[in-house]
Amino acid sequence: MDALVALLGLAVVHLLAVASPGPSTVLVVQTAAASRRSGLISAFAMMLGAVAWASAALFGLQALFAQFAWLYIGFQVAGGLFLIYLAVMIWRHARDPLPEIEVLAGASDGQVFTRALLLQLSNPKIMVFFGSIFLSVLPHDMPAWMQATVLALVAFDEFTWFALLALTFSGNTARTFYRRAKFWIERFMGGALALLGLRLALSAR
Repeated sequence: MDALVALLGLAVVHLLAVASPGPSTVLVVQTAAASRRSGLISAFAMMLGAVAWASAALFGLQALFAQFAWLYIGFQVAGGLFLIYLAVMIWRHARDPLPEIEVLAGASDGQVFTRALLLQLSNPKIMVFFGSIFLSVLPHDMPAWMQATVLALVAFDEFTWFALLALTFSGNTARTFYRRAKFWIERFMGGALALLGLRLALSAR
């Protein structure tokens, strides 16, 4: 039962993080505006990139903790502080407009996929974020089935959200609405991350 609660918590927290507007969101939305097919291809590429970073965080951290048990406490504190810092940055920039990303007109499926994947893989902070989230909601001695489930949840959340964006925000009206909702989405996400960061840092022992 504890494992199921932890996995449910991960799914919810990660989905909130994915829903927070950022470069990946902008790229999928603006690519979908040019072509729904391209938007879905971008969503798939974003999912693969996120799973790659999640795998690096999951197995890299577990390998470190297996060798140096005392590092767990240090990572808890550092992860909590990072989440709080991220929350402050999200809160401060909630009113900033979404940046414009040039959409490749007439690009092939391969070009669309590669561009989206490289964007997702070019941000190593995603791995740090995953590490912080994993530390805050998951046990550090997970069995193999739970590790596989974690990666499956990450893949499901990422593709579901970005595919929903691609299918929904193909028109100007929907895109305008999303820009207006950005402030409240980021303020909510910032508050949630701050609470999670405090919980993680204070629970270190």
